[in-house]
Amino acid sequence: MRIALVQQNYHIGDFNSNADKIIQGIEQARSLQADLVVFSELCICGYPPMDLLEFDDFIAACENTLQRICAHTENIGVIVGAPSRNPSSSGKRLFNSAYLLYNGRIQDVIHKTLLPTYDVFDESRYFEPANSWHCIQFQNKKIALTICEDIWNVAEPKLYRISPLDMLIGEQPDCIINISASPFDYDHEQQRIEIIRENVRQYHVPLIYCNTVGAQTELVFDGASLVFNARAELVRHLPSFEEAFEIIELQSLPHDPPITRQPPASTQTLRPGFQIDRIHDALLIGIRDYFSKMRLERCVIGSSGGIDSAVTTVLACEALGADRVLSVMMPSEFSSSASVEDAVELSKRLGNRYEIIPIRKIYHSFLDTLKPVFQDRPFGLAEENIQARIRGNLLMAVANKFGYILLNTSNKSELAVGYGTLYGDMAGGLSVLGDVYKLQVYALARYLNRNQEIIPQNIIQKAPSAELRPGQKDTDSLPPYEQLDPILYQYIEQRKTIPEIIAMGFDPTLVQQVVPLVNRNEYKRNQFCPIIRVSSKAFGRGRRIPIVGKY
Repeated sequence: MRIALVQQNYHIGDFNSNADKIIQGIEQARSLQADLVVFSELCICGYPPMDLLEFDDFIAACENTLQRICAHTENIGVIVGAPSRNPSSSGKRLFNSAYLLYNGRIQDVIHKTLLPTYDVFDESRYFEPANSWHCIQFQNKKIALTICEDIWNVAEPKLYRISPLDMLIGEQPDCIINISASPFDYDHEQQRIEIIRENVRQYHVPLIYCNTVGAQTELVFDGASLVFNARAELVRHLPSFEEAFEIIELQSLPHDPPITRQPPASTQTLRPGFQIDRIHDALLIGIRDYFSKMRLERCVIGSSGGIDSAVTTVLACEALGADRVLSVMMPSEFSSSASVEDAVELSKRLGNRYEIIPIRKIYHSFLDTLKPVFQDRPFGLAEENIQARIRGNLLMAVANKFGYILLNTSNKSELAVGYGTLYGDMAGGLSVLGDVYKLQVYALARYLNRNQEIIPQNIIQKAPSAELRPGQKDTDSLPPYEQLDPILYQYIEQRKTIPEIIAMGFDPTLVQQVVPLVNRNEYKRNQFCPIIRVSSKAFGRGRRIPIVGKY
């Protein structure tokens, strides 16, 4: 059997665009004499559709799109993913399903059994799990058709009580096909490969894995679809972060040369340069797809001359084009001339437009207005935050006036400990670096400079500062990032407790200072914009912590 593996970037709810892509993939497969063409999980509607699944009209649009695609299946089998209605009066009203289409008809439907309900996943909210299992038949071949999480119950300890392949393998399938929507994180690639390899080791059947690609708000899907032969050898590895097409000859898989390249193993400690090239690519597609799918044209960035705004600006120019990026420098009386010069130099190197809007007069008008209320109390956090909020207001004014989107420049270290001003430097429509620790931001800067110096060395080398008071440095309020970030990583990504982190050798006083800071600032993060997710535990929908909890 000749199988086409099609890795595509879909748009949630854009049924016409998704159908056009799928039909194009079918026609390409047909032109190459494929017998069967495979697409990814919920490709008809895009993943994750979330509460759109609660609209009956949305489900009807899925059904109509399936019929449209059916019309293009003469003499070629097509596997696509879409929700299907549960005919029973009990249970959830929908299944997450894989359809086999052939000769203008729906030939078979397979439902997903294992519904992930953790981190960013919430499938039990919408879907009923499968309660019966069978292989699909196509051209005298038996195919164990599974959906994403259905193949993930092989590692110990097992998350689910059953595994659909345990039921399907008794029918002696010729191959396993898994259609998936598996998001990227920088610790996930090796785990995914090993999970798929373990399935083949257990069941001794070739496995074809088709993953979606592209970004859906905060989630980034890397594609990287895989094919393993029955000897558990990886024989196909489609590219990451781009659409791809591959033809597989099922009968020749045992003879295909194995791919020996292995990604670096996952890490239990923070390694700032780990997978930095893939983090870079994920952030690019996150920015690019957010703008293209939202039909947005241009962005504005507050450019301070610091490392965070510099990296954000370079990524935005790379993703969108320098002509679509506006940098705004807003110096106050506490800003050093070097910071403005560095920000201007960066924009000159990138070729993006920039504006300089001093805020001294606005700032002092605030102080004069507030003087009767503030009386003669000493300068403090309120005066610092006024500057940040003035900048946020100016950036949002520019964004509103010209129809731009403000890209936020806060990093994960700052968001973790609350080192940011609500409605000030925490303003924005999309956070580029909110899942990237400060040490990783520096690694990104070095990566962006790998071929030529784009970010001036002075920006990389100078001590980080918000420049909201004379001589201010980040280390006035926070531990050095070399000490802070590894503790944050253990608490947030690894979910270690204070005693466990201390037992790892971290300074007890520092740990007892940092962890409560993370907990106390949940209210700030709860009001933050969407964050492009690149780690296994990002702030946002994947990390749900009570604001008023005491822990």
